[in-house]
Parts: sequence; structure tokens; C-alpha cells
Amino acid sequence: MISWTDERVELLKKLWSDGLSASQIAGELGGVTRNAVIGKVHRLGLSGRAKAPQPQAARPKKPATRPATSTGRGGGASPLSLGATALKSEAAPASRPQPAPQPQIYSLSEEPLIANASVLQINEQTCKWPIGDPSASDFHFCARRSDVGIPYCGYHARIAYQPVSDRRKDRRVMRG
Repeated sequence: MISWTDERVELLKKLWSDGLSASQIAGELGGVTRNAVIGKVHRLGLSGRAKAPQPQAARPKKPATRPATSTGRGGGASPLSLGATALKSEAAPASRPQPAPQPQIYSLSEEPLIANASVLQINEQTCKWPIGDPSASDFHFCARRSDVGIPYCGYHARIAYQPVSDRRKDRRVMRG
């Protein structure tokens, strides 16, 4: 438990109004953490404070010209707002994620690799689509050959992985 004496509180108030950071104040006070300083500042209701003077020599100057971007839109690195806290867009456009390749459609006439496969019998090469009621004795998994990197056969993957536009369309139909 930190002992906040009147002298320490007064020093905290002075350092805070001088614009020191919570970490710097914690270092000056000694035996107190940055979070303890922040908590005490909030409990005391201290708010507006002067900004600490920043040494101009320590800050590197930004180049006057901006590099050209290949987006074709011009000004690809312009700030999203004005001021010191402006959010800057990335100089290079982020590459868009490529959609996953659609699995091949297999018919259900293909034979399962394991007939009436239980959870102990399925592996990386078998479709893990559950068939039936899990509490029933005839419950099993599809167990047809699954596509690489997909836990289902082509048929069940088409059911499980619907494109976003199709899902939105289905929701609109259900609402209307």
C-alpha cells in the first residue's frame, strides 16, 4: 500500500501541472508505480495541465515532399484529420485478401472412406460432417474424402461455407 502523505500529494500536483508524464512523476516520487500516479490523479480530480516542453533537436524533421504512390488516386498518404493527433493512411495500399478457392462439388454417391464413422475413426482426410442425432445410436460422420485444408467433403463444404452475399440474401428473405 502506497503512503500518500500531504507532501507527496503536493509534489504530485506540482509535477502534474508542470506537464510531466505519470511515469516521470512515479520516478520523481519513488516507491510508486505509474498506475498508482494515474489513479491518484483521477481521485484528486486533476485535469488540464501544461504540456511538457519538447526538445526541438530530438525530433527528426519530416521530408518536405511526399513519395508518390502507385494507387493512381494521388495523395494516398494524406491525413484523415488535421492536428497533432491526425490519423495517417498507409503510404502503400493494403492488399485485399484473396477469397478462398471454392471446394469442388462432390455428389453424395461417392462412398465414405469409413462406413458409419465414429468420432474416433475420422481423421484429416475424412469429412467431419455430423449425420443424425448425437444422442441416437446410429449417429455418425460423413467420412467421405475431404478437401485439403477443409474439414468437409465438397458437398458439405458448400453447405458450411456460404458466400457472404448469399447469407445476407437469405436473411432478407427471412425478414420479409
